[in-house]
Amino acid sequence: MREYVAQAMQRAREMFVPLSHRPGHAQADFGQADGYIAGKKVRFHYLCVDLPHSDGCFVKAYPAETAEAFCDGHVAAFEFFGGMPQSILYDNTQLAVARIVKGGQRLRSHMFAELQSHYLFNDRFGRPGKGNDKGKVEGLVGYARRNFMTPLPVAESFAALNARFLDACVKRRAAVLRGHTTTIAERMQADLAAFKDLPAAPYDACHKVATRVSSLSLVRYRNNDYSVPTRYGHQEVLAKGYVDRVEIACRGETIATHVRSYDKADFVYNPLHYLALLEHKSKALDQAAPLDGWALAECIHRLRRLMEARMGNPGRREFIQVLRLMENFHQHQVEQAVTEALRLGAISFDAVKMLLLARLENRPVRLDLTFYPYLPAATIGATDPSAYLGLLANAAPGPASAGVSP
Repeated sequence: MREYVAQAMQRAREMFVPLSHRPGHAQADFGQADGYIAGKKVRFHYLCVDLPHSDGCFVKAYPAETAEAFCDGHVAAFEFFGGMPQSILYDNTQLAVARIVKGGQRLRSHMFAELQSHYLFNDRFGRPGKGNDKGKVEGLVGYARRNFMTPLPVAESFAALNARFLDACVKRRAAVLRGHTTTIAERMQADLAAFKDLPAAPYDACHKVATRVSSLSLVRYRNNDYSVPTRYGHQEVLAKGYVDRVEIACRGETIATHVRSYDKADFVYNPLHYLALLEHKSKALDQAAPLDGWALAECIHRLRRLMEARMGNPGRREFIQVLRLMENFHQHQVEQAVTEALRLGAISFDAVKMLLLARLENRPVRLDLTFYPYLPAATIGATDPSAYLGLLANAAPGPASAGVSP
């Protein structure tokens, strides 16, 4: 019985046909690995694009395996290769396939359909659950993990990590693989010759969500809240989620840009978005959550103490006006102007603004009439006391001196 079962299992094992790969086609898949990014251990996802004919490769890491990362990886791969494959083979990932209908036809996801219609490459999909249908890129996923990510990679950012991966992909082109007599770079020439030309502009790889600004001047995207200027409160906006940032647009104009957060229920503020409202609600200054953690120089805090000590509540409102200068100028420029105002003892918004503009225009702070030749010249001399005696001598006689002299 045991021999019969063993023979039956052996006969049931799947057999495969050796494949040859024509130039100009690609395969794509995601992998996972651990690494240290900005001093924190994270599990990142990396997209691999393999050219089966030449074994040319592309690898790029992302914080999460999302639709925008999937599409951004394609855009980056096309730019890296300098062209576009005729077709790309995938598994049945939900990033590309929304649903498999009767007859095995795939209904593409919305974002992947936009990507394909922009570049006009052919998409092909393997059998569900059969990773060997795209064995080349499956092998690349393991090769990249063993060679590019062992030991655990350490990088300051994803940009630095991806720069290392691209360098490793370029260096691999000098290898001569088993069964070949030429390098990957030499065999890639046939792939590149069969590639399609890229369109004039790359695809804008972002996830778009139409939403509305809340009463707290926040826009929710992927379970995180991002701030916008308070003047856009309760208005309809478009949130555009990129791999590294979130842009918020209103009536075609970008009104806020934030570094994207991959946490859950996170609040991402820009303090400058709330200063206009705080100028009218100055009592909320100390409890304003968007200002928590805002790193300001000590001179700014000293200016506030002096303004409130001298003017009370109006001083707090004037201090907020000083902060609002950062809406149009860099923070370090405002801090330099505040330092100079404190040195001169000029504790006011007007003084800080004048010093700031004078520094930017590279002109002296005091008014110099040589810069204004169209103004009339004025001469101020010292007063001579003898001039008053002349006024007394020429004075007309008063009522007491009128009449007939004795």
